[in-house]
Formats: sequence, structure tokens, C-alpha cells
Amino acid sequence: MTGFFNSQGFLTAMRQEVTRGHKGWALDGVVLHNEVMRQFKEDITTHPQEGVYVHGLSLDGAGWDRRNSKLVDSPNKVLFSPMPVVWVYAVLSSQGKDPRMYECPVYKKPNRTDLTYITTLTLKTT
Repeated sequence: MTGFFNSQGFLTAMRQEVTRGHKGWALDGVVLHNEVMRQFKEDITTHPQEGVYVHGLSLDGAGWDRRNSKLVDSPNKVLFSPMPVVWVYAVLSSQGKDPRMYECPVYKKPNRTDLTYITTLTLKTT
């Protein structure tokens, strides 16, 4: 998400828009959720009903199996693997955490510090 000056602000604004669209939802009870699509940017022609499509992310030291939509070990001598489009949307936070999901941190830059941290994505591992 290097294309934004304030990526966290963009995601918060998206949470606010989804919250306004659902009667009875409070912003404090809404969290980000995601789904990794099977398509890359060129294959998507419409926008989602809710949330946003994010493209241009890559995995450092891991790979992505598009057929099974899950995180895998990276191939030999490959440091970075491109991710397909990720659909980020908001849901009520009543759901528990799935132990089969990996919480993958997203950073603005390759230099991983608390200053470049944006959010986490949940990625399927099995």
C-alpha cells in the first residue's frame, strides 16, 4: 500500500463507510477482514459492493498458491512473491480467530518498523 500517504487513514475511512451502510453498527465494533482473490489486477473489471480491492502487495520469504488460495513456502531462491488482489472489507468483531489463519503484517516499505506498519491480513495456511 505504498501508493497512499496515509494508508491507515484510507482503511479507517473504508471502515466508516461500511459502518454507515449498516444500521445499528458502531465503528468501535467493526474490524477489518480480508479475502485473497484468485485474480490479479488486470483480471478484475468491477469494484466490490463493500470494501476495497488492494493490489501490489508481495510476500517476503513466502509464496502464494493461487489454485488452493493459501500461503506456502517460497520456491528456492525467490525472496519476494506477488500477491493476487486482496479484498479488504469490514465486519462486526463478534467472530473469533481461526487457528488455521496466519496474521500477516502489512508494511508500507521493505524496512519493517512500527513506523511503516499498516495493518494485518489473515491468510489461509492449510
